[in-house]
Parts: sequence; C-alpha cells; structure tokens
Amino acid sequence: MNFTFGKQSQPSNSQQIQQIKQWVYQVLEVNEEIPVSLSQLQCTEPGCPPIETVINVMLNPVQQYKIHKSMAEIEYADISQLLDK
Repeated sequence: MNFTFGKQSQPSNSQQIQQIKQWVYQVLEVNEEIPVSLSQLQCTEPGCPPIETVINVMLNPVQQYKIHKSMAEIEYADISQLLDK
C-alpha cells in the first residue's frame, strides 16, 4: 500500500482536530488523559479510498480506527459508528 503524508485535499484546522478528539473520548469512553492521535493519509493504490483518517488511542495495546474520509468531512455519526466495528 502506498500512502503519501502531508498532501491533503482539504486542510484540517486545529478546531476540527480537537472536535474529533472530543468525540472519540466521549464515544469510546476513553479517559482524557490518554493521548489520541489523528493522521490523514492519501492512498495512491487502486481501489483504496483517496483520503482516510486514522485514529490511534494510545492504550496498551494501541487501538486503531480508520474512517474513509478527510478530517474536514468527519461528523459525530462517523465516530459513533466506531463502536459498531
């Protein structure tokens, strides 16, 4: 799989990032002292979504979730669906 970092279709601002993290803490019932990492990746492989957001909850072991949208497109409903996966 080929991913390129940094090149984003829609840049995310810090307010959007903080909102997504808040939703992650709320929906996954994670203590807010646990770090949450967000990464937006662009995939160049055929059949791969063009942009995906990867959410890492730094527990032991790390919990990773992927949403096939840019950070700018993520809504609360996308985060709430993480529990269904």
